Amino acid sequence: MMDLTSNEPFWRVKNGLINSFPSVKSDLKTEILIVGGGITGALMAHKCMEEGYDTTLIDRREIANGSTSATTSMLQYEIDLPLHKLSQIIGENAAEANYLAGHKAINDLEKIVKKIKSDCGFKKKKSLYYAAFKKDVKDLEKELKARKKCGISVQWLSPKEIENKYKIINTQGGILSKQGASVDAFKLTHDLLAFNLKRGLQVFDKTDTKLTNYSKTKVELTTEFDNKITADKVIYCNGYESTEMIKDDFVKLLSTFAIIGEPNEDHQSHLNDTLFWNTAEPYIYMRTTDDNRLLIGGEDEEFINTEMRDELISKKTKKLEKQLKNMLPHYKFRSDFAWAGTFGETKDGLPYIGEHPNFKNSYFLLGFGGNGITFSVIGTEVISDMLDKKVHPLAEYYKFRR
Repeated sequence: MMDLTSNEPFWRVKNGLINSFPSVKSDLKTEILIVGGGITGALMAHKCMEEGYDTTLIDRREIANGSTSATTSMLQYEIDLPLHKLSQIIGENAAEANYLAGHKAINDLEKIVKKIKSDCGFKKKKSLYYAAFKKDVKDLEKELKARKKCGISVQWLSPKEIENKYKIINTQGGILSKQGASVDAFKLTHDLLAFNLKRGLQVFDKTDTKLTNYSKTKVELTTEFDNKITADKVIYCNGYESTEMIKDDFVKLLSTFAIIGEPNEDHQSHLNDTLFWNTAEPYIYMRTTDDNRLLIGGEDEEFINTEMRDELISKKTKKLEKQLKNMLPHYKFRSDFAWAGTFGETKDGLPYIGEHPNFKNSYFLLGFGGNGITFSVIGTEVISDMLDKKVHPLAEYYKFRR
């Protein structure tokens, strides 16, 4: 079993044990079985319940304790590949449609949060994508033009304007977007499941499967304790653990590192309403939390194994603190939590959503990349259409072996 997080991610400690769920103790039948109890699985379960399906969700560990507990939960419409570069790969219209879908997904998630009355700290924010080096400015100017052309509200900020507005130095200018948000994804996952439990959703954690039979009409899974789960359709929302099942070379696994400071007594309203990330490779990202802390992450490395990744945490903490000092020299930062998480990168920055030829009656919702949560929101619509025998306009860009 892949360990997707290390040390204690902030969100898990902050929230504590919100809910505990039973493991599967008897045979059961369900229309839809969702495998994976992170934010993606919770959003998919919510969508299935909205559509009236008899739905069951299982996870091999505790709910939201995989990547969801380590996510920085910066909600962006941007894809890891800039719009003007994605246009060269899949065409301008398709690239614009993907960016606009991400833009809409943030609003859609806000509606869900309001509907379920979640206190997960969802907050709309602006997003600043700034040039870390002079050589990146030309590309960012192209990106600004491409986004304006498809109707996304953006403006250029000069290095001086960035310094005046955010006290961030050593930038070369950047793109300020009106659309973005942040959230506590761990809390939102639990709130989504609690809301849908009342509507009949079944949730089981600590339930691992050892055998799966795919037939023309159903899927039968056998748990480690020999209980049988029979489903008409299975939706795998198991993120990077899908690489244990799918043998295609479809995603590159990386480790990212994050640190979060103690609550800051100083006024930091100049940072609170904006998400920050830059053009460095790997890029640095930063946001505040709703309890007046600052989170900074990056320093990505190729994922080799969890032990080697975890050994790097202390070294990466020092590097991230240094990066922060370079950006915000007057900010009083004292590390409180440091952790690492695993994420995936695809060749075109797009997720994998839909059917795979090797798995009958099954769908995958794998929101890889820096904005997996927005991809998950889009993915629930794509999978919902597939269940309904409809074709979602973006489905072809997310298919396996594309």
